[in-house]
Amino acid sequence: MAYEPIWNAAPEKLSKFEFVKLQKDGLDVIRTIIEKYALEGYSSIPADDMDLFKWAGVYQQKPRDGHFMMRVRINTGIMTSGQARALAEIGRLYGRNLVDVTTRQAIQFHWLTVENLPDIFKRLEAAGLYSFEACGDCPRTIVGNPLAGIDKDELFDTADIVEQLNDFFMLNRDFSNLPRKFKISVSANKYNNAQAEINDLAYTPALKVIDGVETLGFHLMVGGGLSAKPHLAQKLDVFVKPEEALKVAAGVITLFRDYGYREKRHHARLKFLVADWGAEKFKEKLIEAVGELPTRGEDQTIGWQAAYFDGVHPQVQEGLSYVGLNVPVGRMNSDELDQLAELADQYGEGKLRTTMSQNIIISGVPNEKLSALLDAQVLQRLSPSAKPFISRTIACTGNEFCNLALVETKQRAVSVAAYLDEHIRLDEKLRIHFIGCPNACGQKQVADIGLQGTLIKTPDGMTDAFDIAVGGTLGCGDRGPAAEFARPLKGRVQAERVGPVLEQLISFYTEQRQEQENFHAFTGRVGVPALQEQLTAILESEPVTTSKE
Repeated sequence: MAYEPIWNAAPEKLSKFEFVKLQKDGLDVIRTIIEKYALEGYSSIPADDMDLFKWAGVYQQKPRDGHFMMRVRINTGIMTSGQARALAEIGRLYGRNLVDVTTRQAIQFHWLTVENLPDIFKRLEAAGLYSFEACGDCPRTIVGNPLAGIDKDELFDTADIVEQLNDFFMLNRDFSNLPRKFKISVSANKYNNAQAEINDLAYTPALKVIDGVETLGFHLMVGGGLSAKPHLAQKLDVFVKPEEALKVAAGVITLFRDYGYREKRHHARLKFLVADWGAEKFKEKLIEAVGELPTRGEDQTIGWQAAYFDGVHPQVQEGLSYVGLNVPVGRMNSDELDQLAELADQYGEGKLRTTMSQNIIISGVPNEKLSALLDAQVLQRLSPSAKPFISRTIACTGNEFCNLALVETKQRAVSVAAYLDEHIRLDEKLRIHFIGCPNACGQKQVADIGLQGTLIKTPDGMTDAFDIAVGGTLGCGDRGPAAEFARPLKGRVQAERVGPVLEQLISFYTEQRQEQENFHAFTGRVGVPALQEQLTAILESEPVTTSKE
């Protein structure tokens, strides 16, 4: 029997969409798509049900003319070569050959129609994949260590835990009507490669002596999230054994479901509840829900590598390596994905792994086969040794397909990265993230340099521009620097000037930094005022122009 909601607000104060969800559970629209709308067509879909398409993992694509975007869940980023081929075929048949890797390790399609969706659902299910609840007010795609099971820097393999969580929450009507989306991160890697602080619920590696026995498990963080009002997740004073991960996740999500805010959509994420309650009260409520938990043990996180794994690296299994490939801003085509699946079979273990940096890993490659793999033609573009700036550039979907984005992002990001790779030589790989709107799917708040699209008025009319923020980073656990969001600079940069402006800002950094100082440490030392002064001078040094690159 489905859960009956306990509202944390008077009914008259609930947001309009809460009443839509009361009339029909978001999961119900999946069957309606298959049995009704696919037969009757796009024009037959009422507005309320269109809003519920998110529970099928589907959004309307710009300009809302009958085409859809779909996200497919890839748990902890690991898929078989057969699954990759199934995804490539869907892209080829229905998505105009476009295949995107997202910042939550999902695969994203465009150009789908409602008539195609039932066949796509069947193809995904036959491959053991699903788009269901990749979007919507529910537990979404669970991100994790893409190196799970092969990682010399993980305390233990977390892939089965992610699968357990996914299997429990997906299509579970007790948790299909949350106040807003809910994002989970699970990793036992020492370098925070599942980006704990920006998730609603994150499991990070820990060690605790219990009854005289060293026990491996997790520490817990809750209430992280980006968007227009970003919050860093807060640490709870608990230790979670791996076998209790599901119980604890269910407890956290139950608290969000029952106590989360439903009056305003923009104020309904778990981060707002955690900010109001504080970590101690949230822990007390969690223990009421799931029972006693041990207090924190010894944190095992020692750094942050930002989910970048490019190049050849040894696995924990002797004689085997994985090869991290750069997929520029996450975009490839069906033929390339097919070729990667073939390489995974021919040279590796038959698996591909997606990362939160929008890239792909081929794993399980015997060292004696590395040379032959690296000679593959497809790796000329999807390179394991891409130039520094393109290898660290991320971009959201942008206004090419997204109804919320103000500007184009992906082509612009590739263009800017190419410009910087041509004009700058730097022994540090700076992370540059482009986003098209405040929702921050491209995670600009945790970038060295984050760029958010906007529009500005010029004598020739409105034109694309970007706001700049600097110095973002995630944390290193109890042993190193804490997470910090990028700090905004004043002064909007017209789109065609972004490359040259960043070139000058980065040149200022290279001239002024101290020995061994990275960009985040530099921004902390010189502060926003010094960088602001430089940006202001740069913007005033040239006349405004609307010429195109």
